[in-house]
Amino acid sequence: MIMNFFAGIQEFHFLQNALVTSIVIGIVSGAVGCFIILRGMSLMGDAISHAVLPGVALSYLLGINFFIGAIVFGLFASVLITYIKGNSIIKGDTAIGITFSSFLALGVILIGVANSSTDLFHILFGNILAVQDIDKWITIAVAVLVLMVIVIFFKELLITSFDPLMAQAMGMNVSFFHYLLMVLLTLVSVTAMQSVGTILIVAMLITPAATAYLYANSLKVMLLLSSTIGVLSSFIGLFIGYSFNVAAGSSIVLTAAVFFGISFFLSPKQRKAKRRGMQ
Repeated sequence: MIMNFFAGIQEFHFLQNALVTSIVIGIVSGAVGCFIILRGMSLMGDAISHAVLPGVALSYLLGINFFIGAIVFGLFASVLITYIKGNSIIKGDTAIGITFSSFLALGVILIGVANSSTDLFHILFGNILAVQDIDKWITIAVAVLVLMVIVIFFKELLITSFDPLMAQAMGMNVSFFHYLLMVLLTLVSVTAMQSVGTILIVAMLITPAATAYLYANSLKVMLLLSSTIGVLSSFIGLFIGYSFNVAAGSSIVLTAAVFFGISFFLSPKQRKAKRRGMQ
């Protein structure tokens, strides 16, 4: 079965595209996910991944690349959530819930107007085996851009993630780096849509990073571990999906969940925390 998978990679171009795209997504989503969980923004990732749906639907109706509409609506959602949270007595999780459910409902209606239930299924749950060459190259370009931004602004993202008050006292523009992270999150959500769909994007952002957090004692190590786990999850999940003819996106997410489940019981940090809790 393993030999059949590798033979398929050598023979079928669609499987090559799927493998490259899923690995790239595993790397970049693992990296961005580290900052998301350190800032306690897991719900924001969920919100933006759902908010891109109307952008995808509108792009489909207008006949333009779905990246354009998805990115516009993802950024709009992040700005809207931040504005509501900062200018009312409504708490952040409430603003997120209202925004992402509204955007999701709008997206479903627009997909219905376009009379494309098949595309809706692929958007919601992904179809990594249908990735075209242009989508693969866009994914690679976006991943390179996101990783370059993380490398360039690593120090600023590190400080604003762990201690925003100290960052502000040092003269850093905390709001700028918050919105920068929202842009990166939106870009990753749009690219990951092809592999796991809008429903499961948040799992690729959160699960590898959470697994890495159980082992790492520094952000650099956490980033490397998270991206590695993302790559392994993508590879193994694609293998399972192709070999057993099941949804590859869901297989990728479940593989990442298995890594987390194993780490939850075996990681040294987790065992130490349990021992402290028992004392």
